[in-house]
Amino acid sequence: MIKGMKTILVVDDKSSVRMLLQEYLGEQGYRVVPAVNGREAIYAARHEKPDLILLDLMMPEMDGYTFLKLYRQESQTPVIIITAKEEETDAVLGLELGADDYVVKPFRMRELASRVHAVLRRYESASHTGRVHKVGELELDENLHSVTLSGREISLTPMEFNLLATLMGEPGRVFTREQLVDNLADSGFAGLERTLNVHVRNLRTKIEADPDQPCYIETVFGVGYRFRSQS
Repeated sequence: MIKGMKTILVVDDKSSVRMLLQEYLGEQGYRVVPAVNGREAIYAARHEKPDLILLDLMMPEMDGYTFLKLYRQESQTPVIIITAKEEETDAVLGLELGADDYVVKPFRMRELASRVHAVLRRYESASHTGRVHKVGELELDENLHSVTLSGREISLTPMEFNLLATLMGEPGRVFTREQLVDNLADSGFAGLERTLNVHVRNLRTKIEADPDQPCYIETVFGVGYRFRSQS
């Protein structure tokens, strides 16, 4: 493998999709590892250590949902779901299980490549900014790409981490949902506001003592969200 070349794991049971993505992404300078189902993808992910995963949901033997449940217990590698238009609602469940975003078939290859590049760029930059945010017992270290709550490490997906870093970067500021969607666009996020709401809900489940009565991520009704100020 060429030093510095990024590895993308493509998981789809359709050979035509795997071949198309392997050829196109290969031309863009990526090393592509194919897998035909979730079971094969788990093995490949553990051995190939991909930088990003493109994941179909509906597959035999082990579907994308089961893969996400298992894989998120051991890695926070960025995952972009590939889903059919009629399954778009099901993609939201994938987000709740830890995926970062989704694209809908049929998609333009240039758009997908741009999304992949943005996710990888954002994921790398978030690991090297060196900023540390601390509010109450919650601490986010952008250099270590880690989050701790009362000294206990919290496992976040890359999209959840970027969202939390955005909110914690300016405590007390009210972000509209549109602003948050725009800010996260650099990390490859292209979802709707309802998709953003899923990520916020997931974050609250992980960092709030009572997600239904959050003390860190506050809802500003009719506007958006803000992270509580340190005062």
